[in-house]
Amino acid sequence: MGRILLVGRLAVRDLRRRRLETALLLLAIMAATTTLTLGLVLSEAAGDPYRSTREATNGPDVVAGVGRSAGLARLEELAGADGVVERGGPYPVLRARLQTSGGAWDVQAVGRRGADAPLDRPQLVRGGWVREGGVVVEAAFAAALDVGVGDRLTLDGEWFEVAGVAITAAMPPYPEAFCLLACRADGEPADTGAVAGSAREAVRNPGLLWLTEADVRGLTSDPDALGYVMNLKLADPDRAQAFVDANLRMGAQGAKGVPYLLSWQYILQESTELAQDAQVILVFGSWLLALLAVASIAVLVGGRMAEQSRRVGLLKAVGGTPGLVAAVLLAEYVVVAIVAGAAGLAAGALTAPLLTGPGTGLIGGAGTAPITVSTAGVVLAVAVAVAVAATCPPVVRAARPGTLGALAASVRPPRRVGWLIAVSARLPVPVLLAVRVAARRPRRLALTVAGIAITVSGIVVALSAGAGLAAQRLAGLYDAAQAALLGQVLFIVTLILLCLAGVNAVFLTWATVLDNRHLSALARALGATPAAMSAALAGAQVLPALAGAVLGIFPGGAVLLAVINAMNDNGNDAALPPLWQLLVVVAGTVLVVAVLTALPARLGGRRPVSRALQAEV
Repeated sequence: MGRILLVGRLAVRDLRRRRLETALLLLAIMAATTTLTLGLVLSEAAGDPYRSTREATNGPDVVAGVGRSAGLARLEELAGADGVVERGGPYPVLRARLQTSGGAWDVQAVGRRGADAPLDRPQLVRGGWVREGGVVVEAAFAAALDVGVGDRLTLDGEWFEVAGVAITAAMPPYPEAFCLLACRADGEPADTGAVAGSAREAVRNPGLLWLTEADVRGLTSDPDALGYVMNLKLADPDRAQAFVDANLRMGAQGAKGVPYLLSWQYILQESTELAQDAQVILVFGSWLLALLAVASIAVLVGGRMAEQSRRVGLLKAVGGTPGLVAAVLLAEYVVVAIVAGAAGLAAGALTAPLLTGPGTGLIGGAGTAPITVSTAGVVLAVAVAVAVAATCPPVVRAARPGTLGALAASVRPPRRVGWLIAVSARLPVPVLLAVRVAARRPRRLALTVAGIAITVSGIVVALSAGAGLAAQRLAGLYDAAQAALLGQVLFIVTLILLCLAGVNAVFLTWATVLDNRHLSALARALGATPAAMSAALAGAQVLPALAGAVLGIFPGGAVLLAVINAMNDNGNDAALPPLWQLLVVVAGTVLVVAVLTALPARLGGRRPVSRALQAEV
């Protein structure tokens, strides 16, 4: 039998004998790879509906606008600039106040002629195009207002009937729409060029309407209240942002009538902002889950290595080298990691369309998320790296002992620390035993603290993100549907993190029970009660849980929020939750760990003394 075949057969046989542990390993790695897959493919998948909308509506490469009629000459100059091959407009734009039975909103009314414009031909999803006394509402805005064809509404006191509902690629869907007039906070048109970011701050989430040009001009008696917008098509659409940058630099010298310019790439970015925010949540969640998966796998592997000492001795007795033994033990987890990575890719591809739907403001669907070769390679590499990082140290330690020592399955002697013995000597028996059990395995203690710290860091970020999401919802940056979707993404990632942390706590306790079965028997033989021993085994997890919870808030949560703020370019920095919430997180973490570890600790603390003290084979 060849070496590879031998390693494979031994690994598969051992996995089949321990199906529950194999399933837990699979789920731990799959949770991390699924969220990582979603994070990697979400942005690209979300862009597909916009590109479909842009193609269907002959969307412009650049949108140019001025706040006053004095800037029309500058728009004409832009229409003749190098690289411009076609234009649409200019069209008059008026800021107005819309009122329906459900409330009042700021809107931008764009005057249009026929439906066959050279650029930006909004596609009707219901009803017909603009007519005298008839208005067409942007689809996402219509959904937010819950208005449809035939409904009546008022613009600055004038009655109009909804003639149709349409979509466009020249404006991000509501509520991400920017102000075509570059309005200031006082409602007056700005004279300097602008930038869409300042415009969006000036007018709070304006809706978009299309009317006839005559109706737009009839809503105001002041010609200076009208702005103008023009759509441009370039010979090279990919250079739209470069065209915008170049012309903004040239136009910045003038103080009056400087047009603002928006590239289609910027509109795409704004249209997919929801998907990008969800991507940030998923990417950070996936890395937290990957780190926690390392801790979970290390716990499972460490527990299995303690049970496989005799198997290692048998392999060595029949001629297996330490390298062969390590390869057999490592192959099990690499196989599981590859299967879990593939399952995570499939689950991410099937789940991504649920998070990247086009919404009501775009057409087309995200479909199955595109799994590229690079994405698959990254996900599988992360899965294997997680498994290898978690399994290498215990595998090397398991393959190191001699044949006779492994066959004898001798108990590992405890590490005695003089100062710890002195400090714990006067503690109550359960606390004394808990301190010594925890200190007996410093690597496992560090693993417990790290796992709890990772979980608490994720909880802190989730609380901060939830508060920020609620604030943005109140500020109108997200509508109810968008806020609900981001809330669901945040909830799912947090739930997976908590479940994985719970499994980790249970198996850490069980590994501690198995590793300390002789110590527990000796303590009971010397007078410790089963209840005291159970409390000690559970306390060995509660004490590091307290330390991990504190470290998870600071520096863990604070550093993670600082990294997120450094990557966030929208100016909405996340802050640590209030102190009372942090105290509740610490207390809740300790309580949950105590509850989860109670049952395995109770089972371990009540094992018969005579059976545990016997030589185990």
